[in-house]
Amino acid sequence: MELNELLASEAALPSIPKAVALLLSELARPEPDLRKLGQLIGTDPALTTRLLTLANSAMFQLSRKVSSIPEALAILGIDHLRSLAQAAALGLSFRTVPGVNLQHFWRYSLNVAKLARALAGTVRQNPATAFTAGLVHAVGELVMHMGMPVDMAALNQQLSPLDLRRARMEIRRLGFCYADVGAGFARKWQFPDRIVDALQCQVAPFDDGVYEPLAGVVHLAAWRARAKEVELDENGLAVSYPGEVGLALGLDIDMVLQQDPLDWSAKTDLGAFV
Repeated sequence: MELNELLASEAALPSIPKAVALLLSELARPEPDLRKLGQLIGTDPALTTRLLTLANSAMFQLSRKVSSIPEALAILGIDHLRSLAQAAALGLSFRTVPGVNLQHFWRYSLNVAKLARALAGTVRQNPATAFTAGLVHAVGELVMHMGMPVDMAALNQQLSPLDLRRARMEIRRLGFCYADVGAGFARKWQFPDRIVDALQCQVAPFDDGVYEPLAGVVHLAAWRARAKEVELDENGLAVSYPGEVGLALGLDIDMVLQQDPLDWSAKTDLGAFV
């Protein structure tokens, strides 16, 4: 399948069932807690994309696009949030994606978001925007698995979807990768240009004269989270560290590792949302 054909399809991203249930429960209270609503949405890439798509739609006629969950919540209001949560609940029957362990994917995405937020603070990027970009940076992988399952199954036999080398292999085999797909859909969803650019450039944030610091932040966060998924040891971390990206941002490997979240989204933690 060609990239343009894939981008022309509809992407019905699956949500975390327990996150949707808790969201609906909070919204059913007489006075829902916006902070709690934001925390629940911030665990789920699909809910976050729905939220930002709605907030940035023509309906609200904003003078600028919003890039964070708190901003979007302030704009939408409770009634729109209820509609969003109900729509997500209707799609829960489509919660499987061929070739992707969704529990692992959700855990990994949340870890990237946490790491991106922490790294952003050290390089003077907006932490809330970085969290959003990190949380949704790999949704293109889900779209590819849903839209071209045979091609992705062949790739999965050689590398897992969360392998450190995955993007490069997708580019070699298909001519594009999850970053291209994610950026294409983020553009369709009317995300802010900063997030679209970060998703587009995340694989090679400083190649060919490009300088996109937020993409660099996402790149390093994804490297660290993928290294955690595949359980790289100290030597593996040192060998695989993307030094050129770190150098461009003024971050060495020790500075990146210092940003490890205290609460990696382990299986025990994920159980609260699945």
